[in-house]
Amino acid sequence: MNLHEYQGKQLFAEYGLPVSKGYAVDTPEAAAEACDKIGGSEWVVKAQVHAGGRGKAGGVKLVRSKEDAKAFAQQWLGKRLV
Repeated sequence: MNLHEYQGKQLFAEYGLPVSKGYAVDTPEAAAEACDKIGGSEWVVKAQVHAGGRGKAGGVKLVRSKEDAKAFAQQWLGKRLV
């Protein structure tokens, strides 16, 4: 069974396991809105792929502004990561 991280987190939550707050998005604007929903001043934005190595390939980034979250999403949405 191949699950994206967000799908695994949903499954864990259904069984009462603690998971961090996160959102799957499909537009750069939705990435910025997710930052607002989560709150705080730093967020980790991750590309969702069915493969290992997404961090090494640049698919995981710590961002410190909603604009950076939007830019990262714009860079990776619809692209092949690994």
